[in-house]
Amino acid sequence: MPKLSHFSESMLERVAQSRKLTLSLKMMFVFLTFVSCEEKSSEANFAVDFSFEFQTPNRVAFSNGSTGEYYSLIWDFGNGETRETTNKREEYTIYYPVAGDYEVSLTAVDFQGVRKEASKTVTIASTDLQAAFEVAPIGSSANDWRLTNTSLGAFDSVVWVYRGRRVGNTNQHDAYFPFSGSYTIVMELHKDETMHSQSKTISVTQDDPGYLDRFELAWSDEFDQAELDGDTWTYETGATGWGNNELQNYTNGGNLSIAEGIMTITAEKVNDNTAAGSYTSTRIVSRAKREFQYGKFEIRANLPQGRGTWPAIWMLGSNIGSVDWPACGEIDIMEYVGYQPNVIHSTVHTPSGFGGNGSGSSMQLTTCEEEFHVYGIIWNERYISFYVDDSENEVFRYAPALKTPETWPFDQPFFFIMNIAIGGSWGGVEGVDNSIFPQTMEIDYVRVYQE
Repeated sequence: MPKLSHFSESMLERVAQSRKLTLSLKMMFVFLTFVSCEEKSSEANFAVDFSFEFQTPNRVAFSNGSTGEYYSLIWDFGNGETRETTNKREEYTIYYPVAGDYEVSLTAVDFQGVRKEASKTVTIASTDLQAAFEVAPIGSSANDWRLTNTSLGAFDSVVWVYRGRRVGNTNQHDAYFPFSGSYTIVMELHKDETMHSQSKTISVTQDDPGYLDRFELAWSDEFDQAELDGDTWTYETGATGWGNNELQNYTNGGNLSIAEGIMTITAEKVNDNTAAGSYTSTRIVSRAKREFQYGKFEIRANLPQGRGTWPAIWMLGSNIGSVDWPACGEIDIMEYVGYQPNVIHSTVHTPSGFGGNGSGSSMQLTTCEEEFHVYGIIWNERYISFYVDDSENEVFRYAPALKTPETWPFDQPFFFIMNIAIGGSWGGVEGVDNSIFPQTMEIDYVRVYQE
């Protein structure tokens, strides 16, 4: 028992000594930390200064004049422009188009995050350019608004931006807003490769009941020439299957003819193998030649017939070369598969729904193989409406509530495509009837109307 008591007392002494040592170390750490902070604070030995000089009455050059040890600089030029840099020698020339006093500041930050600031007032004596415009309804119309440039100073050009449109170089412009809602109007002034802008928002209280009456013919191909217009159309050729396992070889004009105001695409049989290369046809596009954004588009056509035919009148986004499909968007004004007679289809393809998951609908049209019909769309920033013969005879309307690049890649120019495919992943679902050839799709005209 005495030995156990002696052992316990010894252990208690060691624990007490350990606690004293720990306390001493903590106090030393706090002291060193305090000294360290004092030393870091005392190291913030730098002074902030800058100079400026006028290069023109409205352009001012700024130079850093700070001294000492610091890490970075933050400029605020008082006109909404800022710069952040670690380059102490970098100079800036800033344009102040409007007369007034501008409070310019320079902040220097050292390696410990200590900040110091200097500020000076720059006085611009005269206005070089001040963007401003007025917007007002025209008469009693709720949908027509007059935009008037009231800017001060000289500029090279003016551009009005609204509803996805850009209207250039007119100081007064009458803008049309067919639908109720809020619209942002931007006026851009361009001068010496610099753009200055001003924006305003208007509220349109009602839809225009005469919206469709606003459209005027902007362009058309009536096919009244002897040959296909090379300024409008390009032949796309080859037998690649075109991503749909199609069987035709598209030729460079050998399957197209024009007579008496009718363009005819003819699909012909080469052999009875019902395989790739067993048929020839034509595919024409207006890419990089005739491209359009928004409007009313009408094509009057008479369709081929028979199992295995797959004619189409459609459009693709002009940016397909940079973003590929389906990001470019696709508008199928009319598609027809011969194994399902007298049913025409209208569809859109987007990143949110493409291929078999595209958005669309169908319509019974019992005379589509025997008679000409008008296949059309009305396309604006709100919706795409597909119709046959008359705009009131609607096949399908695409109008997603939330418009994003995934659901609405339709705020850019598109080009036309017209072709007859044979077989393929849709047209060839029930095979190809070789007894039907040749088959033709006749086009009377292609017309584009715009507001």
